[in-house]
Amino acid sequence: MCPREWRDARRECGRSVARAVQWQAAEVTARGSVNAMQFPMSALFLVLWGALLATSASKSFSQDLATAAVGVHENLETVTSLEDWRIRRASIRRNLEVVMGPLPDRSRLVPVEFQVLDEVALGQGLVRRKIEYTTEGGQEGGRDVRVRAYLFEHTLTSSEARPAILCLHQTVGVGKEEPSGMGGSVNLHYALELAQRGYVTLAPDYPSFGEYEYDFRSNPRWASGSMKAIWDNMRAVDLLERLPGVDAARIGCIGHSLGGHNTIFTSFFDERILAAVSSCGFTRFGKYYGGKLRGWTSDRYMPRIACMYSNDPRLVPFDFPELIAGIAPRAFFTSSPIGDANFEVSGVREAIQESSRVYRLYGVPERLGAIYPESAHDFPLAARQEAYRFLDQMLSLRPSLQN
Repeated sequence: MCPREWRDARRECGRSVARAVQWQAAEVTARGSVNAMQFPMSALFLVLWGALLATSASKSFSQDLATAAVGVHENLETVTSLEDWRIRRASIRRNLEVVMGPLPDRSRLVPVEFQVLDEVALGQGLVRRKIEYTTEGGQEGGRDVRVRAYLFEHTLTSSEARPAILCLHQTVGVGKEEPSGMGGSVNLHYALELAQRGYVTLAPDYPSFGEYEYDFRSNPRWASGSMKAIWDNMRAVDLLERLPGVDAARIGCIGHSLGGHNTIFTSFFDERILAAVSSCGFTRFGKYYGGKLRGWTSDRYMPRIACMYSNDPRLVPFDFPELIAGIAPRAFFTSSPIGDANFEVSGVREAIQESSRVYRLYGVPERLGAIYPESAHDFPLAARQEAYRFLDQMLSLRPSLQN
């Protein structure tokens, strides 16, 4: 007999699979055709679980599932060429979508319209605007999904467009207010600090934090909070691209803890992000609390890690070395303290060492950076300054644009 926690997770997985099936069926009905790549929740393993846990799912859906490996990680040491790597990266992406659910089609996006709710002049030509923007169009007559964020822009600017950085917060009730310098830890005010440095910055709420009320279980479109956040973050990049003062070819992303791995996930899927910084954001799954992955399995993150993979890091079909390598040849930097109780540092060192092979294959080893400060789960000043210098170099922030 399964333990109660396993039974609860299994029941929730059944609901998750059924919701994903319902949404995909609605998409197929709307388009009038089926694209097999719209069903990346592959693996015979999932077919069996789908039969056991989601009996309401159609047989045709099960027949459309492909064959993604369960528990098979890419061995980066055996990558022999860039052509070989590109094939493997595609496999890694498929496995990610097995766990997170599919990234929806972005070919027909609703306009990322935004409204300014409040504006505060901070001095030296820097303005903080509270904005609200659309991330999803209303489904079946429902309301549009709108996200609130703080946007830092410069009123006294040259004719030269500036680089922009998407700033993602940690697990904290105030959400976007912390990176914006309006609450929380003074070591995590990076949206404000980077704006003061000369960047355009945007700090949105993660679903269910700050002003972003969100019920993950009631929305059939998303199999995980992680994929929902990736989608929202890509819509934030859409917004940054259209701002007249932003150079769309120089966009970065930064985050701490939740924001740190949110940065990695988003940068893997969104190749418009040229440089990514993760503070205290990851370790190898096997080194996360001794391989106990329950912390990754809430509705906010990836519940399928529990119901499909029994919280066993040996079964989860991806790990962070592959994700960091998947950002290459774009830039990645981590600040991973040696005293971080959440993300054990030896697992970080291993991930950086393994992913460095792919950066060397691309001929850009300098675009992969890591520091290991003597601190706990934090982003101390010296570490932030080094991360900011990395962003300056990778995004070509000119001294003339710095305030």
